[in-house]
Amino acid sequence: MLLSIIIPAYNEGRTIHLILNKVKDVKLPEGVRKEIIIVNDFSKDNTEEAILNYKSLNSDLNIQYFNHEFNKGKGAALHTGIKEATGDYLVIQDADLEYDPEEYNILLKPILLGMADIVYGSRFIGGKPHRILFFWHSIGNKVLTTLSNMFTNLNLTDMETCYKLFRADIIKGISLKEKRFGFEPEVTAKIARIKNVRVYEVGISYYGRTYEEGKKIGWKDGFRAIYCILKYGLFGAK
Repeated sequence: MLLSIIIPAYNEGRTIHLILNKVKDVKLPEGVRKEIIIVNDFSKDNTEEAILNYKSLNSDLNIQYFNHEFNKGKGAALHTGIKEATGDYLVIQDADLEYDPEEYNILLKPILLGMADIVYGSRFIGGKPHRILFFWHSIGNKVLTTLSNMFTNLNLTDMETCYKLFRADIIKGISLKEKRFGFEPEVTAKIARIKNVRVYEVGISYYGRTYEEGKKIGWKDGFRAIYCILKYGLFGAK
């Protein structure tokens, strides 16, 4: 099995080598190989230089690098990564250090048992550590997840999670439109419509960042998420 790890990056030049080291060090189950897909969304810092330098120093890693010619948004970077990935399964990995790549094995377990097609990692279930940060962010996440569940008839606890693992043929067969942070509710609404799709959720840890440390999502993204939940969930936009 080949696992494609899709990493969208924007202004992560200072720390991207750290997450790449973590991805490199992950020991996947026997028979599972890694393909690392990095999409630089027209960063204004030295992200491209840092990635290319890391790639040259780690020629043993299967790293594929793609660069947007202008800033398109995280969703657009994921679209590029999904299109270019050649793996049997795809997992999304943010370029920051909020999610631990060691937990790919937790996400893979329902897949390897033959039980799941798609696995979401939840920051709100299980006994994994998570950093205590913003109260209103957590409330907002619960509201968005509940609203999404109302229209998808799923019982997710963390729709907005970064860690989503997809069977490649399923995610490549979905027409995705949202170019920024609307990706999460859109993809959730569209996978929920697939007949007999098997969606699992597993507990993961979360090492959140503050805005001073580089967190990028804000209240405007929350309103966009509500719009996307209604657009793709209530009105069934394709």
